Amino acid sequence: MTPVYLPAQAQDFEALLALRIRAMRPSLARIGRFDPERARARFRDSFHPAATCKIMLGDVCAGFYALRALPDSLELDHLYIEPDQQGCGLGAAVLAHVFAHADAIGLPVHVGALRDSDSNRFYRRHGFVQSGESEWDIHYARPPAVVQANSTSG
Repeated sequence: MTPVYLPAQAQDFEALLALRIRAMRPSLARIGRFDPERARARFRDSFHPAATCKIMLGDVCAGFYALRALPDSLELDHLYIEPDQQGCGLGAAVLAHVFAHADAIGLPVHVGALRDSDSNRFYRRHGFVQSGESEWDIHYARPPAVVQANSTSG
């Protein structure tokens, strides 16, 4: 099934928070950092409905992403897929959608991933290159694809 991307609304906060917690809990618990109140506060501080899209499979919200436009790049603030939908190609489809937009406007995409999270392998596999680190996260960048014009010689 092909995903459909719908704009998030402010009233989606609780449902998207719950989805984010389901997706992140194993990684956070593995490093001893799972705290539901901290998860709520961090998401509340970074939730911008205008930059957020729900990933719909039929009438089911299978995940969401948030993509913020900065002056010289796009920031993928969130990309969370329901655990039972992970490993099925949905995340790759979402990245292809994001990359098509980034490439069309010639901007790189930046993302951060929790250290020791499986998402690090996912982002590297899809063309992101490590660009930095912080205490808890690894930061990645993916340059825009270079589109070459067709030329004919004759």
